[in-house]
Amino acid sequence: MIRAKTEAELARIRQSSKILAAVLSEVARQVAPGVTTLELDGLAEELILKSGAKPAFKGYMSYPNTLCTSVNEQVVHGIPSKRKLEEGDIVGLDLGVCVDGGYSDAAVTVPVGEVTEAARQLIKVTRESLYNGIEQARARSRLSNISNAVQTHAEAHGYSVVKVFVGHGVGLRQQEEPQIPNYGLPGRGVKLKRGLTLAIEPMVNMGADGVRILDDMWTAVTLDGSLSAHFEHTIVITDSEAEILTMMGEG
Repeated sequence: MIRAKTEAELARIRQSSKILAAVLSEVARQVAPGVTTLELDGLAEELILKSGAKPAFKGYMSYPNTLCTSVNEQVVHGIPSKRKLEEGDIVGLDLGVCVDGGYSDAAVTVPVGEVTEAARQLIKVTRESLYNGIEQARARSRLSNISNAVQTHAEAHGYSVVKVFVGHGVGLRQQEEPQIPNYGLPGRGVKLKRGLTLAIEPMVNMGADGVRILDDMWTAVTLDGSLSAHFEHTIVITDSEAEILTMMGEG
């Protein structure tokens, strides 16, 4: 069921989102050559627990960790390991937090040291695609307006959007209806209403949109080995511009 959240529910979701934004900001700051993705995962869990919150991903559908760390051609759901990040890598950091039954979800893609201009451009355009989608997220707009805005921007720069993974509702559970594809024609789908909480998350590939799942049954990688970037925010629909709940101070 798709329904608007009450003010009491929104208060819990906002608190969860505030903690998530602070934790994800700190984890992103620690990204550097030589750091392992497992170290980043441990930091995220430590900071969440110190904040009085709970990791939302750990144990969800048997996922083993707090953080998803997706490096280079890994699209989403990369499992943290002893792998050391290397100069020139890019790493997607995806995190979920729960506070008193209020859930939030956000992701950023971070360069590791100096990266190529092509990698920087992919990160930039993917982030812009997220914000273009958020601009369409307001009361009385149609859901697919978000999807179309993401796709249009990414494809205008020669990239492809991943179609097998989508954004989603969030708030009282880790994943709720509606699903939010990152592609499609505008003017379709449910009519958005004030108080809906959504997790919008473009996943954009430098090459083709095809992906496959590795033997760990979680990590998704690009079929052609091209780089992939991922950004995500939890938002609440208002009568005007959406309120971004997981803003990390990045503008």
